[in-house]
Amino acid sequence: MAAMTAVLAPPSRSSSSLSFSSPRCRAPAFSCSSHNSQRPKRQSLIKRHSSQEPNNNEIEAVSQKRFPGRGKDEASSSSSALKSFGVQKKEKGLVYEQVNDMGNLQDAAFLNAVVKVYCTHTAPDYSLPWQKQRQFTSTGSAFMIGDGKLLTNAHCVEHHTQVKVKRRGDDTKFVAKVLARGVECDIALLSVESEEFWRGAEPLRFGRLPSLQDAVTVVGYPLGGDTISVTKGVVSRIEVTSYAHGASDLLGIQIDAAINPGNSGGPAFNDQGECIGVAFQVYRSEDAENIGYVIPTTVVSHFLNDYEKNGKYTGFPSLGVLLQKLENPALRTCLKVPSNEGVLVRRIEPTSAAYNVLKEGDVIVNFDGVPVGSEGTVPFRLTERIAFRYLISQKFAGDVAEVGIIRNGAPMTVKTVLQPRVHLVPYHIEGGQPSYFIIAGLVFTPLSEPLIEEECEDAIGLKLLAKARYSLARFKGEEIVILSQVLANEVNIGYEDMGNQQVLKLNGTQIKNIRHLAHLVDSCKDKYLVFEFEDNFLAVLERDAASTASPCILKDYGIPCERSSDLLEPYVDSEDNQVMNKEEIGDSPVTNLEIGFDGLLWA
Repeated sequence: MAAMTAVLAPPSRSSSSLSFSSPRCRAPAFSCSSHNSQRPKRQSLIKRHSSQEPNNNEIEAVSQKRFPGRGKDEASSSSSALKSFGVQKKEKGLVYEQVNDMGNLQDAAFLNAVVKVYCTHTAPDYSLPWQKQRQFTSTGSAFMIGDGKLLTNAHCVEHHTQVKVKRRGDDTKFVAKVLARGVECDIALLSVESEEFWRGAEPLRFGRLPSLQDAVTVVGYPLGGDTISVTKGVVSRIEVTSYAHGASDLLGIQIDAAINPGNSGGPAFNDQGECIGVAFQVYRSEDAENIGYVIPTTVVSHFLNDYEKNGKYTGFPSLGVLLQKLENPALRTCLKVPSNEGVLVRRIEPTSAAYNVLKEGDVIVNFDGVPVGSEGTVPFRLTERIAFRYLISQKFAGDVAEVGIIRNGAPMTVKTVLQPRVHLVPYHIEGGQPSYFIIAGLVFTPLSEPLIEEECEDAIGLKLLAKARYSLARFKGEEIVILSQVLANEVNIGYEDMGNQQVLKLNGTQIKNIRHLAHLVDSCKDKYLVFEFEDNFLAVLERDAASTASPCILKDYGIPCERSSDLLEPYVDSEDNQVMNKEEIGDSPVTNLEIGFDGLLWA
């Protein structure tokens, strides 16, 4: 999709970067040495990006973003994107073959299945959660897969309010409907009801996973023109890759064909005209060039099968364990592991089913009968090996996996249910609008990565950032609830300067999530509302005065409602979300890339 390139999380002093083809992307920056599974190597253990130092190492979205009232040439980041993707390569003597409706590809039938996507986005305002940001538009690519459906990237239609598509050689735009968005795999499924749009259309055929050095052709509508564009290259690498938009690790194909803003969602073809994947992000670096990424058909098939099976996208599952490699012979001997195999379980997420099956100190030696090596890799095709996470990604939510382990020197097999991972601080807000609750001008909202990005990390505070980066959810539904800001009024005098601080308790009761906080306020019969914040700070309000002042404050600030619509439903406390003892912050990272240490990995 043609849009603004957005850097998510630059590493400290590395000069490489991953970039997307999308309008708004939150991709963690990542270092050259290891892929950005959840996040890449950072400038510090906590910071995702720095406003003080320029970022040369970044995952970017490749899409062209336009705001109302500006000319085409003023599209945000288009000029800089054109320079970085085109001029720099040209100056270094690396010129890609880019064909626009020319040569023997001009009449190729498969090109007619590639369409241009026009999307209008209206993103939430996370700092003012009761309203939306100014809308903007972007363009990308998509392709026909039959049955009246199209495939594109999820980031191409993120926060969409209107999606239109146009076929090659046509001047009519047709309204499209978004059926499903897979955030982790960065895939979206569209449908077009108009029969005129599908007249004479031939859907693409999916091909097998390519081999190294296989020729690849990327087709789409990138920056630089309005007609279809074709770039050619070869398959450079196939491995588990960081998906910047979803902050996830899935199989990816690295290619050297040019991928530019607007290519997002476009297909990549082999020599037989079969689609072998979907273009979605690029990796820019001062030390490396010509690195683009394609979502392989294995991931696409998983997404489509998930949608057909469940009627919606349910996500890729996770085992929920932090693993340590067992390359050291003395370590294996100490753990009574007889051969050069297995990975050591160092931490288990409390929200995963494996929490009741596996134990810290177990050594995982096989997964569904496939042996796991001491480096955390498994056999892949004939002569290759791939990260252990690949086997888990082939499963669906709710599937049962057999895990072979060595516990205290004794081999055994255990079974566990695989479910999508529960993030304490979510990367994306489902439903499009964040939750919020306002009482006497105190605005409460759950902490999320979009909010951190919007507020900037310097305004959040190191202690809260440490929790966001390193803490695990202790039960399903747990949230970090923060006081976003205070809307000044006589009833809250003395608290006006408070902002972005975590609220821990209300009248002595520990807060589980934003719904729980709203319930505690609504059901309170005490004279005072006593809020306890991080660092032992107290904020006390007289309950009756707070209730009386709230409607006036909402009217003065033009806020339609004191709470988001999802908080209007009655609160139900589930049995499994009893607050557990606090875990130490920073005792182990959420991902090994947080600290740049390759000896730990999440599965």
